[in-house]
Parts: sequence; C-alpha cells; structure tokens
Amino acid sequence: TPPSPSGGASAAIAFARAQIGDPYQWGAAGPDSWDCSGLTSGAWARGGRSLPHYSVAQYTQSTALSAGQLAPGDLVFWGSSSSASSIYHVALYVGGGRVIHAPRTGTTVREESMYSWRAPNFFARP
Repeated sequence: TPPSPSGGASAAIAFARAQIGDPYQWGAAGPDSWDCSGLTSGAWARGGRSLPHYSVAQYTQSTALSAGQLAPGDLVFWGSSSSASSIYHVALYVGGGRVIHAPRTGTTVREESMYSWRAPNFFARP
C-alpha cells in the first residue's frame, strides 16, 4: 500500500487552484503561464516535494498507484501506450474524479473531470 498523501497535498492543490485561468505555454513553469508538468512541479514544490519539469520523470520518481487508490494531491497521467515512456500529459488530482491541469496551447489552467478528454492510464503519488 502506498503511503497516504502528505499534508503537502492540500498545499499543492491550493497552489494549482490559484493558477486557474493562467495561460498554457509549452515549457513554462510560472509564475504567469504553465505547461502541464510545470504546473504539477510548481504545485508540489509548495507541498514540499521536488518534482522534475518532465511528466515521464514525475511518474517514475513517484509511487505508482491504481485508479482506485487515488487521493487528492496524486498525479494522473496520459500515455499513448502501456509503457511509462509514452506519457505525454500530467494533471493534479483534486478528488471526485476531477483534476487541475494546463491542457494545451490556446487554453488556460482549468479544473475538470479527468475523463473530459480521454481516460488517463497512469497514476502516482509524489
């Protein structure tokens, strides 16, 4: 059983929520624009955990979970295959099947269902 989310999870979520509406920019890690892994890295920095600004590495440096083990503060990933090296997007799980993420160019940081696009296939706890 993975360790339960730290008290840092609430700080990570609060930070991510405060960025809602900021624009997506590839390679950005704040303070006014973000890409997907920049947002999760910045959020968890507030939660006391250093994560690289790269979605694959955020997965490999965290504890893998099943979808049923997700708790607020965990990371949700999308990959193009069953291999972790195919991961191309990451979001911060906030509970109730919802995530905060920086989706893509032309969009802003938002909170929405983690199934609003396509089902995620990797899950991990920082």
